[in-house]
Amino acid sequence: MADWKKLAKAVILADGYIEEKETDIIRKELLADGVINKSEAEFLVDLRNSAPKAVAKFHAFVFEVVKKAILADGDISPAEVTWLQKFILADGKVDDTEKAFLKDLKASAKKTCPEFDALIAKYAA
Repeated sequence: MADWKKLAKAVILADGYIEEKETDIIRKELLADGVINKSEAEFLVDLRNSAPKAVAKFHAFVFEVVKKAILADGDISPAEVTWLQKFILADGKVDDTEKAFLKDLKASAKKTCPEFDALIAKYAA
């Protein structure tokens, strides 16, 4: 059986650029059932980390999905911080958009763990 993630990634990244039309298709398909599960969120993160270039709309969608996944219960746990670090540090640096995202997560969370607070202090203070 074909691996849908591997196939989709190869097709989407064939030209090295995630365009607006591709972003619209990805969004429509992943939100078809109204929910994005962990596997789908991880696919989006992998796609973002693998794309040489992508439109801002795609990055915004990925941040939206990650925020919903991280804050599903309102709290940010140590396990979520580990996953979040892999997402944020995938390219070895934390850019201004990622810093703003971390600050938004902090402001939106009901409760954060000390590991998240340390992450904020290190990268987004």
